[in-house]
Amino acid sequence: MSQQTIKQQARRTAREAAERRRLARVEKERRMTDLAEQVMVAIGERDQAVIDAETRAGVALREWTEVESQTLAEMVEWCDGLLTPREAARLRRLADDGDGPDESDDSGDEGQAGARAAEAGDQPDQPDGKAGAALKGDLSGGAGGGSTAG
Repeated sequence: MSQQTIKQQARRTAREAAERRRLARVEKERRMTDLAEQVMVAIGERDQAVIDAETRAGVALREWTEVESQTLAEMVEWCDGLLTPREAARLRRLADDGDGPDESDDSGDEGQAGARAAEAGDQPDQPDGKAGAALKGDLSGGAGGGSTAG
């Protein structure tokens, strides 16, 4: 075999090896993208399930206060430590805000929210907006806001 043939064969072998490595990286990237998509879909489904459950709880709290004429503090007592006054007020506001004509319309709502929070033995929304975080999609904070997996 001539020196030129040996060099050509070595170049071809190196190119083939580089192409195999490139294809392996592309395949790994595709698998990683698929896994990231699965994680993001599962988290989105979880977040929607939390929103749905909190909305149902808020509707029940609204019925408790409006139909049964009971206070949020009484519901907190009935829930035997599972529900805090702050969480009861937040969930109750969530039900009210979900039924309003437009969630961006803040006219006059702070007085009602403060009255409900006071009824539950809690402070009204803080200026930093943390108490209403679940309405904006942040479902990670607050007592009872975390995972219940065990």
